[in-house]
Amino acid sequence: MRFVSFAGPQGRATPGVVVGTDVADLSHPDCRAWMGDSPPSLLAMVEQGLGEWTDRLRGARFGAAVLRPLEGLKLLAPLRPGKIIGAAFNFSDALAERNMPAPPEPVTFVRSGATVVGPGAPVLVPPDVGDVGYEAELAVVIGRRALRVPRAHAMAHVAAYTLHNDVSGSALVKADGGNFVRGKNLPASAPLGPWLLTPDEVPDPYRVGIRLDIDGRRLQDGSTATMLHGIAALIAFISDRMPLDPGDVIATGTPAGVAATHTPAAWLRPGQTVTVALAGLGELSNPVMAGPPFLESR
Repeated sequence: MRFVSFAGPQGRATPGVVVGTDVADLSHPDCRAWMGDSPPSLLAMVEQGLGEWTDRLRGARFGAAVLRPLEGLKLLAPLRPGKIIGAAFNFSDALAERNMPAPPEPVTFVRSGATVVGPGAPVLVPPDVGDVGYEAELAVVIGRRALRVPRAHAMAHVAAYTLHNDVSGSALVKADGGNFVRGKNLPASAPLGPWLLTPDEVPDPYRVGIRLDIDGRRLQDGSTATMLHGIAALIAFISDRMPLDPGDVIATGTPAGVAATHTPAAWLRPGQTVTVALAGLGELSNPVMAGPPFLESR
């Protein structure tokens, strides 16, 4: 099942589920039989158990009053996670392209959920950070609190999958000696969406094609098949170091073709449109715009 958040009355984030070419508005009074008194929030539904919601809604018959055409609907980021934990250097083809050895264990960083933007929302490139790049990624949404979870039980904590563009201030990461904190936390730098796909929609997360285009130019064309540390391994590793809460996101890394590897380098520039496409999962497009200074805001 595919769950979305869209702009409802007064622009409020409203939960919905994709039904063919339509979206069922789960906040509609006609959905009260299924929704009850549940808060009209996709994050709340994840916290309550997205699998249980999927079972409840699978047999629902939505009337015409509930359905809205998906085309033209303003989709928002499906949810605002508390945090995103990213995996760096996690694809073998990307490491080979840069002549880097494989790390013996996952290399991770934390990105604030406040950096998330939804489909069609602008990615903001500050004028004072230097090179800013893209990274097309498969993202995993945590559905149950995870702390020191063994690998064998890790996948039970996955609520959904989605698309992610891990926009990165590469010049800041380099200036900071490889520390990711500043470079991975630029405002409006984490496109997420367009929907949450429950695990039954992604039967094999290790056979998903990953592509990224800028203005129609193909810059990344890889697959999750080259992922080094798999999803269960990432959940086990991360949850051994910090708690993962419902709604948190794990970004699993990116294949070859990042900006610095092209000639000339393909850094993001205002006026471009960047599109992430994951085979069978959908597309996530965002315009690139100039943002306010980042370093002066300290």
